[in-house]
Amino acid sequence: MAIFHNISNLPAFTNAVLTIGTFDGVHKGHRAILREVVTHARNVNGESVLITFEPHPRKLLFPDQPLGIITPLAEKLQLITETGIQHVVVAPFTLDFARLSASEYIRDFLVEKFQPHTIIIGYDHKFGNDRKGDIKLLENYSANYQYELIEIPAQLIDEATVSSTKIRNAITGGKLEEATQMLGRPYSLKGTVMHGNKLGRTIGYPTANLKPADPDQIIPAIGVYAIKAIYNSTTYGGMLSIGYNPTVTDKRELKIEANLFNFDQDIYDQTLEIQFLKKIRDEQKFASIEALKEQLHLDREECLKITGEILPNSQT
Repeated sequence: MAIFHNISNLPAFTNAVLTIGTFDGVHKGHRAILREVVTHARNVNGESVLITFEPHPRKLLFPDQPLGIITPLAEKLQLITETGIQHVVVAPFTLDFARLSASEYIRDFLVEKFQPHTIIIGYDHKFGNDRKGDIKLLENYSANYQYELIEIPAQLIDEATVSSTKIRNAITGGKLEEATQMLGRPYSLKGTVMHGNKLGRTIGYPTANLKPADPDQIIPAIGVYAIKAIYNSTTYGGMLSIGYNPTVTDKRELKIEANLFNFDQDIYDQTLEIQFLKKIRDEQKFASIEALKEQLHLDREECLKITGEILPNSQT
């Protein structure tokens, strides 16, 4: 798959079959849509082209609202690659671009830059200044600009829209098994390992303290999770806490701390990818450090069962 970030220097696509959207999550509903695009491009001896935007339009138009994305751009592009789409154009979303009228968007962006053979789009897609453009306007211009317009079936669009909302709600509600079902894979979060207070090390559960790589990505609900962690292409089972450590501090500083099984490496300033499997409990404040240690032992036993990891006898 070829990825383009400069819309002023695009190649001449052959019989370009376009689709447009944010495709956040690239979940099962999105993949059904993208399969339609790939199939149609093959049928017309053309090239499949997906247009998406960076930054997310809501970030520019509504900067005070939390974005809450499911997949950062790099992960989204990797997932799109797996669908068979041949070209992805990451169009810079700027204020000037946002000010294009719907007619200018069609003429100066879609037609001039892509010379589309076919545009495949949903009934609810809006574009142009004040979102005044829609599929009917695209249909009105199709004869003038000589492109075919195909409407994605309403059922597919509705399923994709509902899925995105449900996935976000599942993640923020700690229902990670539901999110996995809809995504077709575990929800993942990448972060940099930072120095912490090192309390976990002193009580036998050393943790990697994560700073999320993308501040706009959704953080799952506060609680303790069974996870898989990927470091240097190797996967480890583990358990992870999202919360405020109320047993040891009164500070309201949210922390993401992962304890990896069968792992003993110095990974400060390195990148760790976390795959969330299941929330096992809410955050609790314990009466003592000893009580916390007892609960962590129980947490570890449950997470070992979920991840399938086996510890050496000396660690059990």
